[in-house]
Amino acid sequence: MIDHISVGTNDLGKARTFYDAVLAELGIRLLSSSTRSADYGVSSVLFSIETPVNGKRASSGNGTHIAFAAGSREIVNAFYHAALANGGTDAGAPGVRPNYDAHYYGAFVFDPDGNKIEAVTRSSK
Repeated sequence: MIDHISVGTNDLGKARTFYDAVLAELGIRLLSSSTRSADYGVSSVLFSIETPVNGKRASSGNGTHIAFAAGSREIVNAFYHAALANGGTDAGAPGVRPNYDAHYYGAFVFDPDGNKIEAVTRSSK
């Protein structure tokens, strides 16, 4: 079972602007922050952004993405629009992905550091 996930950033301020807006659409909030990281969750940390401990540049993984559960298609849409309005780029507009599942509705974006994230629901609403 996964306890939490962290992704690297080269600009914590820019990443915070992006994730504060995007994760709020999913009901996830900032729980703590420091000069090198920001931790998000509901009651405990689920997701973090941080500058690499080794001091090297952060880089994204090709083929890697993180999918956040959304309660509805409306929330998926709000996630996508918040991402684009806060420095993210499109990696797959909101829509049904029948190749995954008949009810799979998701949206994919790249954060400002190139990390690929998604919001997904299997709800028909």
